[in-house]
Amino acid sequence: MKSTKLKIKNRKGITLNAHLELPANQKPNYYAIFAHCFTCSSSLSAVRHVSRALTQDGFAVIRFDFTGLGRSEGEFADSHFSANVDDLLDVHAFMTAHYNAPTLLVGHSLGGAAVLVAASKLEAVKAVATIGAPATVGHVKHLFSHQVEDIKHKGKVEVNIGGRPFVINQDFVEAFDKTDLPAIVKSLRKPLLIMHSPFDNIVGVENAQQLYHNAHHPKSFVTLDDADHLLTKEIDSQYVGDVIGTWAKRYFPKVENKMLSTEGEQLVGYLNIVEDNFTTSIQTKNHTFIADEPASIGGSDFGPSPYEYLNAALAACTVMTLKMYAERKKWDLHEVFVYVSHSRKHSDDLQVEVDQPKYLDHISKKLKFVGNLDHTQKERLKEIASRCPVHKTIASEVIFETQIIQD
Repeated sequence: MKSTKLKIKNRKGITLNAHLELPANQKPNYYAIFAHCFTCSSSLSAVRHVSRALTQDGFAVIRFDFTGLGRSEGEFADSHFSANVDDLLDVHAFMTAHYNAPTLLVGHSLGGAAVLVAASKLEAVKAVATIGAPATVGHVKHLFSHQVEDIKHKGKVEVNIGGRPFVINQDFVEAFDKTDLPAIVKSLRKPLLIMHSPFDNIVGVENAQQLYHNAHHPKSFVTLDDADHLLTKEIDSQYVGDVIGTWAKRYFPKVENKMLSTEGEQLVGYLNIVEDNFTTSIQTKNHTFIADEPASIGGSDFGPSPYEYLNAALAACTVMTLKMYAERKKWDLHEVFVYVSHSRKHSDDLQVEVDQPKYLDHISKKLKFVGNLDHTQKERLKEIASRCPVHKTIASEVIFETQIIQD
């Protein structure tokens, strides 16, 4: 994933801080905008994880900080709901002018309400996804409702929201009552995906029910079991991004794969060393996947490690070979499990004779068969498991040829 920093001027002349996340080949099929949650910013881990997942489905994602939040200019008091919608419209206009019109809007919490309103104003938007969104814009007023009277008398007050101080004024409060979100959702004739956790104690799941009730088909609801409102667990935000990407494909024309060129080879691996740590994009002619290292050694654990992919290749080749052999023999084999692990072990521990004691690569392969097979058949399948092409490649001497491709 390639990330580009952008500075976008909104209609009030305020500079909004933004990041454009691109697929590995920097040639997106579609563009999306992500609107963050109330008092949050675009650097929230959930925002980054969802954006990363969408880039794997060919989307470029622009994530930005609303006025007065994150690294954007302006005061938080100017970041009322209608201003959030205006920011969205201005970011959409910027992207349309300089890149391509975003056709997918994704919003988290109050950002979800904002993308619903923005989508009703943008003909180019083809689909909308909300995460933990309220059914009414005024829902967030409960966060500072005990200080509303102080605001009326003092003009502006400092409130504590989520453990952080913010200054708000009367205009900020009143702006939440100017948008009839239920009516907007009822009139919205665009595909809508509503994602919500039943355990959300900030925006209750009944909000998702109301949004779904007001929306017209095509509409979908996906429950986020065990997730909290901010999607603080990485596994939850990754899941959200994966689901949105898969769901959105239904409403966007299929585009021929334009990912990284393999330069005539079978696949290409790409790593942005500055931005992506160990997270590596791998591209074949028709498929994209991610490799990473576990967090225990400094990775982000966004995908299997290189050795796990090696194990996967061996396991996949083994089960396919066993399937073909059993079918040719007309044996009653229903299922095959292959458990593979790679490690480094000392030759003494392996009881292997070598010229000089040393550590060797060791691959453990365990087989489990489901079916009506006798002992002789199982033993034969064990022999065949060692004859799959990948097994033989790993076990044999391999000649490598490495070249440098000139720019």
